[in-house]
Amino acid sequence: MKTKVIALNLALAFVVASASAAETSAAKENVFATKPLGIQLSIKMIGPYTQETDLQIICLFKHKDSGDTYQGAAKETDAHLGGLLSALRNRGEFVGELGETFLFTPTQGSIPAKRFMVIGLGEEKDLSLDSLRVVGRIAAREAVRLKAKHVAWAPVIRDEGNSTIEVGEGDRVFAEQFLSAYDTEKRLQAQGLAPKFSIEDIVIEAGPSYFDSAVKQVGEGIDSVNAELAKRDAAPYVTTAK
Repeated sequence: MKTKVIALNLALAFVVASASAAETSAAKENVFATKPLGIQLSIKMIGPYTQETDLQIICLFKHKDSGDTYQGAAKETDAHLGGLLSALRNRGEFVGELGETFLFTPTQGSIPAKRFMVIGLGEEKDLSLDSLRVVGRIAAREAVRLKAKHVAWAPVIRDEGNSTIEVGEGDRVFAEQFLSAYDTEKRLQAQGLAPKFSIEDIVIEAGPSYFDSAVKQVGEGIDSVNAELAKRDAAPYVTTAK
């Protein structure tokens, strides 16, 4: 009897894993032809609880005593993680100040990401494009620090009940600042000021209603940031004493 139960559990685990893999492979994705700084960047219609990646990143607002909103991807992600996100917020152990982070390793079988990071957005009333610019810079530097070759990001702002920022526009400024910060990291590496490491790809996750806008806006953002990076001062950061 015990052997049958073990076999049944293994079979169920296989079915769940197979379903997850099928959902991931079937997800609609736009891969940009341009590879800024050698990074393959794409918009993918997938949730942060399904994407296979080295580092999955989402954002959460500062905790509200009246209760935090979890809808759609935010709700599903918390459920897949066994309520970890809501537990940390409700206990005051992750406040969610702008730029605050916490990193953890998901339990086996919960989600496919190897590591998971949450970046705080601060007070919901203070949300702006500048908030997402901060998030973009932090995401790039943390990905390099953690040596994550494959990165995925989902803002989940709509899934927390906020519609202040147009999703595509938010994705654009995140992508611009991610690439800008990563360019600095690569310059530091080239000058022997940091260990060599390269991010291979980043997936920006978007729901069906926001996919097309994200593709358009991020594509424009890639062109814009490439032009800006080309104007950067190429002189070494450190002046060598004579």
